[in-house]
This record gives sequence, C-alpha cells and structure tokens, in this order.
Amino acid sequence: NLVELQMQGSKLEKLWEGIHSLPGLKNMDLSRSTNLKEIPDLSMATNLKTLILAGCSSLVELPSFIQHLSKLKKLDMSYCKNLEILPVGVNLESLEQLTLRGCSRLKIFPDISSNISLLQLSETAIEEFLPHLRLENLVELKMWSVTSERLWERVQPLTPLMAMLSPFLTILSLSDIPTLVELPSSFQNLNKMKELSIKDCINLETLPNDINFESLYVLDLSGCTRLRSFPDISTNISELTLDKTGIEEVPWWIESFSNLSMIRMRECKNLKHVSLNISKLKRLKEANFSDCGALAEASLNDSPLEVAMAADTYHTKLPILDEASPFLQEDNYIANIGIDFANCFNLNREALIEKQTVLLERLILPGEEVSSYFTHQTSGTSSSLTIPLVPSFLSQTFFGFRVCAAVICDYMSSLGINSVFINVNCRLKGRFGNIFESFGEKHIWPIHKDSQLFIMDCRLPLNKDNAPPLAELNCDQVDIELHMSSLDYLGELSDYGEDSLESTFRLKRWGVRLMNDYLPADIRLGNPNALARVCEADEDNMVKDECHEIEQGEECGDGLMEIERCRKRMRIT
Repeated sequence: NLVELQMQGSKLEKLWEGIHSLPGLKNMDLSRSTNLKEIPDLSMATNLKTLILAGCSSLVELPSFIQHLSKLKKLDMSYCKNLEILPVGVNLESLEQLTLRGCSRLKIFPDISSNISLLQLSETAIEEFLPHLRLENLVELKMWSVTSERLWERVQPLTPLMAMLSPFLTILSLSDIPTLVELPSSFQNLNKMKELSIKDCINLETLPNDINFESLYVLDLSGCTRLRSFPDISTNISELTLDKTGIEEVPWWIESFSNLSMIRMRECKNLKHVSLNISKLKRLKEANFSDCGALAEASLNDSPLEVAMAADTYHTKLPILDEASPFLQEDNYIANIGIDFANCFNLNREALIEKQTVLLERLILPGEEVSSYFTHQTSGTSSSLTIPLVPSFLSQTFFGFRVCAAVICDYMSSLGINSVFINVNCRLKGRFGNIFESFGEKHIWPIHKDSQLFIMDCRLPLNKDNAPPLAELNCDQVDIELHMSSLDYLGELSDYGEDSLESTFRLKRWGVRLMNDYLPADIRLGNPNALARVCEADEDNMVKDECHEIEQGEECGDGLMEIERCRKRMRIT
C-alpha cells in the first residue's frame, strides 16, 4: 500500500484519472509542481494526514472531495497564485494547520474547519470573513500584507477579526492596515498572547493603557510611524522591535522589563532620549538605535561600576580563546551586550564614552576620530601597542582594558554581507620578553556606511589557584594586538557578476584605555579627568616626548605617577 507520495517539482499537469483506493496514504507532497492544473481525486484516501501543494501556481480551485479527508491535519497551499476557490459547506474536523500565504487571488475565506489552530493568510486578497465564523481553537494567526482594501475599510477595522478569534490565541501578526488608529478594547481579552506583531500601520497612534499581557515576550510595532508613546502593555517582553516608529523617548521605567534581551529602534526619526539601566536589564544582549538622527542623549548606566561588574547567571562568560587556560572560570563575566548608535550624529559621543562605566562586549558610535579618553593610541597601520604596567595593576582579580577602533567603510556590498571580524589579543610579558598569560577575543561587527567607532571591553582574570601574583614574577608590560578581517564566505564571486561579495573597509586608528578600576573613585575608569592625556607612537615606533613625567601632586593623582614615567618606554611593535 502506498503510504507516502513525494513528487516535488513535477512537470505533470495531471497525475491520474478516476478514483483510486489509497487507504494507506498518509502524506502527499506535490509542492512546486507549477504545471499541475488538477488535483487527483483523493476521496478514497481517507487516512491522509498531510497534503502539501505549495507553489502549485496553476491550481485554480481546491476540489470538493476534500470533505472526505476527515483525518487531514495539515493543508499547505502557499503561493498557489491562481487559487480562487475553496469549497464551502466543508468541516474538516481534524484540520489543525492551514497555510494560504501568497494566494493573491483568494478573496473569500470559508468556514472550512472550526478546529484550526494555525492559520496563515498573509499576502492574500481576503475581502471578508463570514459573520458566523468562529475559530475557537486558533492559537496562531498571520495576516500581513493582505492586498484587499475592502477588508480594512471599517472605522474599527479589527472588529470582525476580533469576533472570530479565540481567547487562547498566542501569536498574532498583522500589517498594512491604513485605517487602524487604535486597538479595540476587546484586545484585552487576548490575555494568552505571546507574540504580537502589528507592522506598517501608518496611522496607529496609541495602544490601550489598561492592557497587561503577562505572557507576551515578542512585540513588533515597526513601521507604525505615528506611534509616539513607548509601549507599556507588558513588562515580560523579551524581544521588542520598534523600527521606524514615531517614539520620542525610551523611558527610565524600561528597567522593569527584566526579561528584555533585544530592543531595536532603527530609523526612529523622532527619538531624542534613551535611558537604559543596563545593570538592571541583566538579560539584554542587543540594543540597536542606529540611524536615529535626532537622538541627542543616551544614558546606559545609573549604578556604580561595581554593580555592573558583578557576576550573574545572565551575563555571558568572557570568550577566552584558549579553553585550556586555568583562568577559564565560571565567575569571569562581562555583559554580553551589543549597543549600536551608528549614524546618530547628534549624540554627544564624548559624554557617552566618558560616563560609560558598565562593561560592554561592543558599542558602535558614529565618527572616525578616536577620543583622547583612550590614552594609548596608534594609527591603523600598526597592529600592536606595548604598554608598561606597574605592580598594582597586576595584583587585582582582573586585568581589563577598553579598545576603540575607528573603521571607515569605503564600499557597502549590495549583497548584504556587511560584517567584519575584529580580533583583540593580549599578552602579559616580563622584562626579559617572557610571556606569563595571554588571551584573545573575536568580535563580529556590522558595518555601516561611512565611518564608525567600535568600542569593546576586555578582561583577563588574574592570580587564580593560589599562584604567585604576576607582579611578583616581574611582569611589567602588556602587548595588545588588534587585527581586522572580513568574514569568510563560501561561493564564487563570479556568481554575483561585478558586485563584490564583501564590503571594503579600513582601520584608520585605534586606541586603548586600561581599566584601573581598583584606583580611588576620582581617577578610576569612567572619570573624564583620569588619564586625560594621550601617549601616541610616531613613525619610528617611539613614543613622543610630550608623554613626559608628571610630578607628584598633579591632577592625575599619585596612583598614576609611575605609569606616566613608564610610558617613555612604550614601543609599537
């Protein structure tokens, strides 16, 4: 007995004539059979559970024999672009998944089953739903880019839709509803909602204030250009996408979104202020505010450095490349957060850099000049900095530093492969050149048009397992290397014509600032007055004379006096 029939991509217009007894047939896949004009009579295939007709673009109707398929659970007719008719008076009691996405000529959705749990109607031309239609078991509905204007012509366009929805709905995706100004009050009945996407509704202005979706973890309101208030419909959201909205501020109370892992607000033209208390948002991994031209102020931390550096189970372990290193311990954490302010040209970059005390994996800012905040600098043609150390640097639990790389993109690939690797390597060395400890980090960065500053924090755990402090082992300098390279992709460039597979970029300059967080509060990392002067390499690989000794009592403080003396020995390798 035939149990499964797989004929994807068939060139046939018709499979067979007449009715065949197929009691054992359970799965049938005719997807991408673009010439198929007629489905064979399956009325005797009473045990059929899955019927896949996706991409059968010559099909015009679904025959009435479908009513005999009482055990059918999944029917996929996506991108049957000429499909116009579904049978009426049919109740497929076992049907759970119905996919009609891309059936651009389908105008009427019949009551084909009351037990559907997953319904995909995106990119159809549905004009109306039957008044008596009730989908009591529906848990997922996707209806984005419906081409019919008639469906949404009401003053309250979602009213018919809300009438047929189940209170057990967990996923709802809508888009392109020009008449939608506000969500109906009945929206609050969908209290099981987990994922809500309402995109490109250009006249949506407000969200209800009295809604609290406790289960909601994904919210996407991108393209709702008139929406000006930050959404406050759940504090359990994990992924929040608000691209191209009219929102003006990310409020301080977002810190109560304890599960937030991602927030995207790209191209929000009215966004002026961002407040992210990263020490409270412990699950946050990505915050993207790129191309927000009006953004002038951003606050990323409202708590002391000690709090931000505390280890917790939601922060990612520092990616030390040598996994055999004895220093690879569970308490070596750095906030695995990427924050992107690319092309936010009104942002006060200097203030943000100097006040930033939370340790971040990556921070992107516009610009092509490395701030004087980074006290050891070199041009992009040099890949290494050698920085002298004093014993007090190496008596701590961690040795840390912050890196800034000014990268200029000369060419953006139209193929979308616009990323770059930046490898940072660190070696702690003795006065005779012997290496005591080393580690490396590899960062992937998105490339934006023109220039940007890539800022990253690095930490090396020290003095573990009762080993002698490195300071006692005559470890007196650190070599920090930075290498930039493109991502490697398989494939022949010739397949893309004259277009380049990768973007073209160059490193103009980079710098380092040591994290002397053990020093007194007035001169530790984050204080703009600490280590305010830059030591820079000349073409002969020697530091300039202006990096001269400072006398005791000058504004940098006693704790930095020996560092300044040692800088006269700094070399570029």
